[in-house]
Amino acid sequence: MKSKLLLLCHTRKTDPDPRRRTLSSGVARRRGIVPFALLFCALPLMAADPPGFVVWSASDVKGIDKKLSAKVDEHKFSSQQLDKWGNHYAMVAHREGDGVAELHETESDIFVVQSGTATLIVGGEMVDGKTTAPNEVRGASIKNGTEHKLGPGDIVHIPPKVPHQVLVGKGKFTYFVVKVGQ
Repeated sequence: MKSKLLLLCHTRKTDPDPRRRTLSSGVARRRGIVPFALLFCALPLMAADPPGFVVWSASDVKGIDKKLSAKVDEHKFSSQQLDKWGNHYAMVAHREGDGVAELHETESDIFVVQSGTATLIVGGEMVDGKTTAPNEVRGASIKNGTEHKLGPGDIVHIPPKVPHQVLVGKGKFTYFVVKVGQ
């Protein structure tokens, strides 16, 4: 591929056929053909983002938040998975009411609060916990847990097997989540 690009970029000043000398002619330079040809030849040399690299801007997340607000379910919750890589994935979660108690047997949760406020209860004992999916337990509430107030910009790490519950009350709460499998 590299040799083909070099051949394409090579100007043929000594070629007797004038149609093949246009890249080096004054007319071609004035019309911008030479700069375009040089840019074309340099494109393969420019760096690209590595596989798996992603940036979600603040405006991207706000746009997702607006869409999720329109899709809340009977539990006043909606979420959207953004991407997945190996043992972890990213999502945006939106709540307009209290969540149930949760426990993930094999995943850690990392939250970054985007908007709203909530109380996160962690630890303690899950009340009436039931397995709802492989490695996932849900319950009515948490007994003897610790309460933490959360607001925009706060970051939380919840290891596997730790009961947790997000209480929103009547407000709205949106958070970026990374789930990491163990």
